[in-house]
Amino acid sequence: MNSVKILLTIFAVYIPFSKGSRVLELSDKFSEVRREGDNWLVMFYAPWCGHCKRLEPIWAHVAQSLYKTNIRVGRIDCTRFSSLATEFAIQGFPTIKFIKSDDDHTFHGDRTKEDIVNFALRMAGPPVQQITKPETMDSLKAHNSLFFMYVGPQEGPLWNVFYTVAERFQPHGFFYAVSNEIAKKHVDIDDLPAVFVYKESCHYFFTVESGNTNQDADHLNSTMHDWINEERFETFPKVTRGNIHQILQTKKYLVLAVVEENKLMEVAPEMIEFRDMVESVIRKKRDTYHKSFQFGWIGSPELANSIAMTVLPLPYLLVLNSTTNHHHIPEDEPSQLTAEAIDVFLQQIYNQSAPIYGGNTLPVRLYRMYFEARTSLADMWLGNPVLTTVLFGLPIGFLSLILYSICCADILDADEEDEPTHEKKE
Repeated sequence: MNSVKILLTIFAVYIPFSKGSRVLELSDKFSEVRREGDNWLVMFYAPWCGHCKRLEPIWAHVAQSLYKTNIRVGRIDCTRFSSLATEFAIQGFPTIKFIKSDDDHTFHGDRTKEDIVNFALRMAGPPVQQITKPETMDSLKAHNSLFFMYVGPQEGPLWNVFYTVAERFQPHGFFYAVSNEIAKKHVDIDDLPAVFVYKESCHYFFTVESGNTNQDADHLNSTMHDWINEERFETFPKVTRGNIHQILQTKKYLVLAVVEENKLMEVAPEMIEFRDMVESVIRKKRDTYHKSFQFGWIGSPELANSIAMTVLPLPYLLVLNSTTNHHHIPEDEPSQLTAEAIDVFLQQIYNQSAPIYGGNTLPVRLYRMYFEARTSLADMWLGNPVLTTVLFGLPIGFLSLILYSICCADILDADEEDEPTHEKKE
């Protein structure tokens, strides 16, 4: 009997939002159901939101990928259930949250199936996952190009700090613990315990600068936090509006090769050549630049134009200071840039002798708002001039009529008051 009641309650809370879909349409009853302890991945959306509509097919694939896990995938219409939007402090659409009991974590990243699924899988497990079989390490390296690993006894200051930092960065990266017997088959380790990041088929170790004692716990916590924050991105990632704010958290200079992708995510050959040339700088001189510079590439010129507050020629090189929001551009034409010229340019930036532009002052922020508004309006006009005319023309037209009627009414009233009266003389 209790099972029947539970099933009826669940059916009243959510139903699939379309035939054959694994996505559950949630109601206001979700506020009670969430406290039962299940893992939920929920999209908060509005029917009129264009970004939400573009996310729908991706969200369906996410639900299909997570169907055989312990994670339920749903969505909530915030225009119908505004109380849930208030409860979860939804500020914009779409917002993706992982919810378990009274805890919830917001997804910050690219809205791709792979990134969303990995986020859900990380949040559904413990902050540090245990590796107990040698074949699991092989599987990790085959399917995950970047993760952090602790090797050694799970005790002492280094383990405690690793676990604490893993809790902070759980939404953004994978963290594992393994015994030395399993790890030594994949990597040479001199001292135990040890922490390394596996990145693009290479192992980079965390250096314990001041020992592994209880007295150094605070310093150890600070240095490991900074190291993991710096190492949690690939050497040359694609930078988008979804992940740029997280990349800026590294507090490094962001070196961006700006190219343009078409609708099929393809890049022209001459732009690929430029992008590869910029990538070669960090690949060949990682030890020189990795501490202070994070390299990457942009496939959307609109993002780079917003940073530079101007329309950039393509391809282009742009360097952004993540702490001050100043940016640097090379004096040479992009077509004349070489790896050696980029090397000199980056040295000038590091020595603070290169010209700086932009910043975070009030005039700059106001101009950036103006530039983005102007750019958005231009894009709307190019995409659909008729709709743009209707959206902006009608309000302006109505305002003009109102002002005209007010002014004309005042003039007519004045004329009536000034008009002399004529009396008939007998």
